Amino acid sequence: MLTLTTEQIVAFAPDDASVKAARGLARPGKWAALGQNNRALWGECKGSALYQVCVDLAEPAFKCTCPSRKFPCKHALGLLLMASGQPETVQPGEPPDWLNEWLAKREQSAKRKAARASPDTDLDPEQQAKRAAAKDKRTTERQRKVDAGLEELERWLRDLARQGLAHVQQQPARYWDGMAARLVDAQAPGLARWLRNMASIPSSGEGWSERLLAELGSLYLLLEGYRRLESLPEPLQADIRSRIGWNWQESDLPADAWVRDCWLMIGQRSYEEEQLRVRHAWLWGRECGRLALALDFAYQNQPMPPIAAPGTWIEAELGFFPSHCPQRALLRNPVLIEAQGKPPALADGATLLEAYSAALAQQPWLSILPAVLADVMPVRGDADHWWLRDQAANRLPVNPGFSEGWRLLALGGGMPLTVFGEWNGEQLWPLGAWTEKRFAAF
Repeated sequence: MLTLTTEQIVAFAPDDASVKAARGLARPGKWAALGQNNRALWGECKGSALYQVCVDLAEPAFKCTCPSRKFPCKHALGLLLMASGQPETVQPGEPPDWLNEWLAKREQSAKRKAARASPDTDLDPEQQAKRAAAKDKRTTERQRKVDAGLEELERWLRDLARQGLAHVQQQPARYWDGMAARLVDAQAPGLARWLRNMASIPSSGEGWSERLLAELGSLYLLLEGYRRLESLPEPLQADIRSRIGWNWQESDLPADAWVRDCWLMIGQRSYEEEQLRVRHAWLWGRECGRLALALDFAYQNQPMPPIAAPGTWIEAELGFFPSHCPQRALLRNPVLIEAQGKPPALADGATLLEAYSAALAQQPWLSILPAVLADVMPVRGDADHWWLRDQAANRLPVNPGFSEGWRLLALGGGMPLTVFGEWNGEQLWPLGAWTEKRFAAF
């Protein structure tokens, strides 16, 4: 049966317009049929046609026969809102055939995915050798392209240094885009994104030269690390490869990389990067005490993979990518569960800075550090800029892109909060907060 709160359901919505439309559909009169069981919700919504709507509660996942490209659509959100706010209207029943067919397809897809991720133990030795040889060939070819791309990038950086930062500030966007495009061709997409993000620094106002120099220095350090890759510890090798753009597949992760636990979804953030939509989903393991990042991408209007809403507990396996500071992980076999609790928090802002400094010493290209801060107060500064003040009167700046400072302040009602967010070394982006009685996602 449904255990999601209204706030958790709203967190699934692709935009505010979908939430507004879904609230209008969360009325029994809009539905020709409704039902639920321990696995799913279903219904037939009256619109310009009779749309078949269903939600697999195990992940959750959504399906609707409407033509909307939004995911989940307003009909699936409306069904969830009605089941949460008016549970008596969605009675237990026998699922229709169309729902059973969809669930069966999902199970078959999960089995195929598991089979692809498992070793080729069902193949004879000759077939296994052919597959291994083909994989080695692809790896060697990519390695050759990456090596050539990084050599060109180093020449480009040396030219930039000779010309000076003042010259860089006068250059158009194509100055950066051209080199970034060549890195994409060299199969180094991580470095291409890094360069494109750097392009905005020269026009970012006071202190731009120091910020750009720091980024360029970090990039050059990565190139020097790659040059000496074989002499570095394996976790640092993995960090360098990941920053360049190598990705890890489920089959690449060793057995000891997987951790099975009850995981609390404590925050999500979505944003657009060029033509990609990116989603950060952070989880905390109740037994292992680890924080993990499930990172997903979708191209333009493609749907994101379904994932639990903030504040939701799931039982699942997480496979952590090799790293000196393991954060990113793959999520496998999630099942929604009922549980309570919240992660332990750092004492204050000074403790956060110490933790970030220690992590940066291990992994110099660390972009964000997840942080749970205890007993902090939202404080509004000049120009509507927000801070988090701890009990020692330390103030941590909130990222200017965070637009819900007033909501964060109202949640605490003038009392300290426990706040979870992403710290980038200079600013915190709040993603969730706890009071004594409730959790709220941002």
